[in-house]
Amino acid sequence: MLKKIGLVILVILLAIQFIPYEKNEGKPAEHPISGSYDIPDNVNKLLINACNNCHTNTSEYPWYASIEPVGYWLNDHIQEGKGHLNFDEFTNRPLAWQYHKWEETVEMVEEKEMPLKSYTNFGLHPEANITDADREVIISWAKDQMAYLKATYPADSLVRKQRTPPPSE
Repeated sequence: MLKKIGLVILVILLAIQFIPYEKNEGKPAEHPISGSYDIPDNVNKLLINACNNCHTNTSEYPWYASIEPVGYWLNDHIQEGKGHLNFDEFTNRPLAWQYHKWEETVEMVEEKEMPLKSYTNFGLHPEANITDADREVIISWAKDQMAYLKATYPADSLVRKQRTPPPSE
């Protein structure tokens, strides 16, 4: 019985190697963050190393992404990351959304929720391991961008409108 179960699992694992999915590779940036915000070289290097793989339209997949189901899992993480924040589409969103994403960036980096532990663990992405000093650089930069928005645009344009719940019957 265990041999049959093992054989079924092996067949499934082999079969899923041939199921294609769309990878996050090569869609050019249409509204990049650099189009409206200053990104100093030191910040840009940190973003490239620790953020861009999951938060832009172009990801560099590691060798082990070709082994399924690992590739599906990685691609799901990337798609989820882009869904939350995509630096290549950043300026195509309302100012209030952009301001909110700056707030979230500060919070996520301060609380060490980004980059994800699953991305930095096991030594597979050593370039994404950022120090506390690196975190301060990113946080300071994000706060500077928030200050820029506050100084440049009316305050009410930086506040996200609350969604009203549908009327209950």
